Amino acid sequence: MKRTIAVFTGSRAEYGLLYWLLKEIKESQSLALQLIVSGMHLSKEFGDTWRQIEADGFFIDSKVEMLLSSDTPVGIAKSVGLGTIGLADSLQSLNPDLLIILGDRFEALAAAQVAMILGIPIAHMHGGEITEGAYDDTIRHSITKMASLHFVAAEPYRKRVIQMGEAPASVFNVGALGLEHVLRTPRLSLDELAQDLSFPLRKPFFIVTYHPVTLLDEDPRQSMDEILTALDHFPEYQVILTYPNADNGGRGLIPMLKEHARNNPERAMAIQSMGSKRYLSALAESAAVIGNSSSGIIEAPSFGVPTVNIGTRQQGRLAAESVLHCAPHAQSIAECIRRALSAQHVLLSSRKSNPYGQGRTAQEIARVLRSADLSKPKTFFNLEHAY
Repeated sequence: MKRTIAVFTGSRAEYGLLYWLLKEIKESQSLALQLIVSGMHLSKEFGDTWRQIEADGFFIDSKVEMLLSSDTPVGIAKSVGLGTIGLADSLQSLNPDLLIILGDRFEALAAAQVAMILGIPIAHMHGGEITEGAYDDTIRHSITKMASLHFVAAEPYRKRVIQMGEAPASVFNVGALGLEHVLRTPRLSLDELAQDLSFPLRKPFFIVTYHPVTLLDEDPRQSMDEILTALDHFPEYQVILTYPNADNGGRGLIPMLKEHARNNPERAMAIQSMGSKRYLSALAESAAVIGNSSSGIIEAPSFGVPTVNIGTRQQGRLAAESVLHCAPHAQSIAECIRRALSAQHVLLSSRKSNPYGQGRTAQEIARVLRSADLSKPKTFFNLEHAY
């Protein structure tokens, strides 16, 4: 009998990382895929990205509405509550052998706590990481403690998960799942990408993604204003502005992106969701990734593309030498962009050194999913034991 693996996804970025693992599970002779879609995927405001999931050939077993049209802390907290209620019904009905959760978003927290209470084992991906500027950090560690299997992206993260009391035999350093795209996802040419985006895209251009900092004192609207001001120092560069996540204050940034694109119609475009293929195609052709998205930390180095990481959201994460860090102020951002575009830094970035591995992750995860013993209850691992 096939082992039933449910996979939860609540955002476009998360789905993009999970894509090749979903394919691996779907095509497995010993695993059966169930797909639970929630959060931003079901929001027209964020692009109705559930349609892309179906277009990619996946059957959605359950859609769980949870996202309120409010990005205040209270609104986000209520969204978690709605997700908990909906996912309780969904997971009870699907009754999988195991639930896969990636990362650290509030949607994932709702899924994890429901699975834990229902006694459904959890496999957690990208645990052990630190992002000190967001409450995602606390959510990530919380999910780690609810999970039975752990697939981490680097050796320091494996050690940190063990430090949190997880048994070494349950923690697997498989590298970053998103790097599978570097090896396996076919990319569009620049002309094809421009046509697909309905935007006269040409080189050179930047990809800009900025998400609100949800824990530390960094006003998202002020930071976005500083970013847009800094970008005006580089009029010869086009800009693809992607929408932020549905985090605290995220919706307030969208009108700023739209206005900047309206005021610079030949130079800038704002887009709800690019999807994995278009995003990775753009990433491969871009001059730099600018903002505070994890893709600038994890995926961009494998494409040989410099990253300008702004502010504190990703503070604490392992980063390649190609990643430059700056304060969320226009002058600091502009100086950092100039460094990123320098011949010396472009050469350094071209070496494609990445602490998160080189892909080939999905097959290893699927192998563990097929063979893991899910019957044993978790016990706390004390560090006085050798590991």
